[in-house]
Amino acid sequence: MFHCRSIDWFNGDIMRAVILCGGEGTRLRPYTYTVPKPMLWLGSRHILEYSVEHLRNSGIKDIILSVGYLKEQIMDHFGDGSEFGVNIDYFVEEEALFTAGAFYPHKEKLRDEKFIVFMGDHVTNINIERFIKAHEEIGGIATIAAKKKKTSLEYGIIESEDEKVIQGFREKPVVNYLINTGMYLFEPETLEYIKPKEDFAKHVFPRMLEAGKKLGMYKFSREYWIDIGRVKDYERMRELFSVSDLVTDLDFEKSQKE
Repeated sequence: MFHCRSIDWFNGDIMRAVILCGGEGTRLRPYTYTVPKPMLWLGSRHILEYSVEHLRNSGIKDIILSVGYLKEQIMDHFGDGSEFGVNIDYFVEEEALFTAGAFYPHKEKLRDEKFIVFMGDHVTNINIERFIKAHEEIGGIATIAAKKKKTSLEYGIIESEDEKVIQGFREKPVVNYLINTGMYLFEPETLEYIKPKEDFAKHVFPRMLEAGKKLGMYKFSREYWIDIGRVKDYERMRELFSVSDLVTDLDFEKSQKE
């Protein structure tokens, strides 16, 4: 599905990836009563297979899957990764640890190199080479992949400085904003700011900023990013992928408007 030049050019430490796959997927019920989110089908493959393949094609072949809910299905399917052309290890979550907390028991295993983080219920063709270059150029402790989104508000907006006199109206304006996609590049130092049962966005990133650490942002626009976190998202994407696994950004953006 994805084609990207290998990152053998990268001058830093050899990188590995961590994909977070432990959530129960409550917003995707009833689909996730018996199947973990990453193992739901999209086209001819499971959701998680797209991320594993994209990382492999980008030159990242050492992958850790952080598993919890219905973990046996993921572990039995992917095994040691050899059938997928990668090396797979596992972090096992015996209870819900949240995005950052999943790393806490395994910090020592990640202290020797930079690593990239993906979410197990996302599908993307982000250019990992550009992501890594941006991280190196910024020189921060972490870099967050950001995607531009726009939303049309449901109601007209009243503009008023004192909430008494009206200065103007904006009828259902379009709001542009940057979202956190949940894809991160981390220096090993990031691990020092992680505590048990915490979330990166809610706890770890604010703690880094309070400590004066530099957080970078890589904005991507040409590639797509699909969050399959809700039933309507999954059903829309399942229909799109039923036509072809070779989804383009134009296909995805069009489906968002339907």
